[in-house]
Amino acid sequence: MIPFNKPYMTGDELRFIAEAHANKQLSGDGLFTKRCHEWLEQRIGCKKALLTHSCTGALEMAALLLDLQPGDEVIMPSFTFVSTSNAFVLRGAVPVFVDIRTDTLNIDEALIEAAITPRTKAICVVHYAGVGCEMDVIMDIAERHGLWVVEDAAQAILSEYKGRPLGSIGHLAALSFHETKNIICGEGGALLINDPRFIERAEIIREKGTNRSRFFRGQVDKYTWVDVGSSYLPSEILAAFLYAQLQMADSITERRIALWERYQSRFEAMPMEDMVLPRVPSSCTHNAHIYYFLLPDLERRTRFIASMKERGIQAVFHYLSLHTSPAGKQYGRSSGELPVTESISDRLVRMPLWLGIEEHLEYVMESAGHILRSGY
Repeated sequence: MIPFNKPYMTGDELRFIAEAHANKQLSGDGLFTKRCHEWLEQRIGCKKALLTHSCTGALEMAALLLDLQPGDEVIMPSFTFVSTSNAFVLRGAVPVFVDIRTDTLNIDEALIEAAITPRTKAICVVHYAGVGCEMDVIMDIAERHGLWVVEDAAQAILSEYKGRPLGSIGHLAALSFHETKNIICGEGGALLINDPRFIERAEIIREKGTNRSRFFRGQVDKYTWVDVGSSYLPSEILAAFLYAQLQMADSITERRIALWERYQSRFEAMPMEDMVLPRVPSSCTHNAHIYYFLLPDLERRTRFIASMKERGIQAVFHYLSLHTSPAGKQYGRSSGELPVTESISDRLVRMPLWLGIEEHLEYVMESAGHILRSGY
């Protein structure tokens, strides 16, 4: 079986883990954590980066920092992973689902303003497949209505919007280093802070509600419990693994883009009227996180995935619409109809894309082409 994903190692991960052990610190916020923070701050341009145990944890920290109260509303797409919504629901907030664009599959910025009510406190955007949302418009809407903007940039490390790294534009942002992402450490994430007003409290929330970070900087003579919080730190083992990946991030991205472009070129050459390929706006530079395409309907997508499996290839679907899920109906609400989201959720197929698939890629593309031309 050619899997959908296969975690990539650069070759330095185990050496760095051994170095972390030799440093006699395996818990969080050691030397490798600091190196990762510095790398993220320099490359993304955020005011502060804080590693977390997951992107879910980073989003939960963002919800805490926004001081959301029960009944407050957060506008977001329905076509996203459950963590995007859960982070805010845990604070008692209501996700307000808005439809997505047909080209990028990102939140439709033209529909956001109509979703704003007196209870709206924030907009959480998701950069699907590492392609940026229309951030200029979204930030303008937020400024005019006094709203916070959180970027769910789980898929978007080293992607850009109009020359600006994704994760550096909203007030807060979250990254993922899950093993299915471009840059990985198994499980892991980062909170990116672009508004300096959040920095000190973010450190406290991340350290179980204590001012421990100030203590280690010598700013207080002892640390104590000062706010709500939880244990959001990853271990130094994960940070060491991650730092090896970050050092090779540019090379990893370049290789993924080359694979993405091979897929795109092959499928563009196929005269398939009922197949829609991904589109990247000229304002965006993507990181080749996902290669996907859209088929006409759920039935044909199901047959295509089954036919690929028969050939030993794992192609997969993606998100089920949150607004149609049991929890989405219980905790959230929709702003108007969401026909694009519902259609895309039934039609999208993701193809295998990982470093090392190069030797199998021709077979994967030939198989997909044969199935598609045969009417699957």
